[in-house]
Amino acid sequence: MTDDRAEFERGKREAAARMAADEALAAKALDLNVAADRHDWSYQWSWLGLPVIQMPSDIVALQEVIWETRPQLVIETGIARGGSLVLYASILELIGEGEVLGIDVDIRPHNREAIEAHGLANRIRMVEGSSLDEDIVARARAAAAEVERVMVVLDSNHTHEHVLGELRAYGPLVTVGQFLVVADTFVEQIPAQGHRPREWGPGNSPGTALRTWLDEVDGFEPDPFANAKLLLTASPGGYLRRVR
Repeated sequence: MTDDRAEFERGKREAAARMAADEALAAKALDLNVAADRHDWSYQWSWLGLPVIQMPSDIVALQEVIWETRPQLVIETGIARGGSLVLYASILELIGEGEVLGIDVDIRPHNREAIEAHGLANRIRMVEGSSLDEDIVARARAAAAEVERVMVVLDSNHTHEHVLGELRAYGPLVTVGQFLVVADTFVEQIPAQGHRPREWGPGNSPGTALRTWLDEVDGFEPDPFANAKLLLTASPGGYLRRVR
C-alpha cells in the first residue's frame, strides 16, 4: 500500500479552506462561542494538572504549532494559573530542547508554587511585572538573543493599547518561520459579557490592536491553515507566522 500522507495533508487544508469560506457555519460557530462564554467554557480545562484557560481547539492548535516549528524559546505574556506554560513545556520536553518564559504583572503565590512544583518546571521561567515594562522587555529580548527560534504568545491585558504595545515590543522577537499568537481576538466579535465585566470589548480589543499593528509592519502573515480550521476559537485570525 502506498503512503497517502501527502494526499491526506492536502485534503485537510482544502477542507479547512472550504470550512473557513462557509459564512453560515461561521455564524453558527460565533453564536455558540458567545453562548458558551456565558458559562466560562474556556475556564473548564486543564493541562497535566494545571488550569489552562483556552478553548480545546486552541490547545490542540498550539501544540501543533510548537511540534511543527520547534521553537527553542516560547515567550508568553499572561501566566494566569500556569496551564499554558506547562502545555508549551510538555511539547518542548518531547522535542528535547527549549524553554518557556512566562511574564505576568501579578503571579499569585499559590499559582507560582503550583508551577514550580510541576514536573516540567525545569523548562519554565517566570518574570513578574508588566509585559510593557522596559526592564522586562529587555530581559525577554536578551533571552531571545540566546537562541535561533523564538515563538511568542500574547495573552495578558486585552485592551487595544496594551496589546498594541506588546505587539510592538515582542513581535520583533519572533524569528522567521515561527509563530506569533495573539489570543482572544474574538473579544472584537462578541458583545460585552455582563457576567465577567472587563475594560476591553468590541472596538478596544486584541483584534483592533492586531489590525493596527499589521498595517505598521511587514513580514508577518496570518497562517492560512491554522486560522481556517479553528472553528471554535478564542483567537480567530490570531495565528501569524513570520515569513521574512
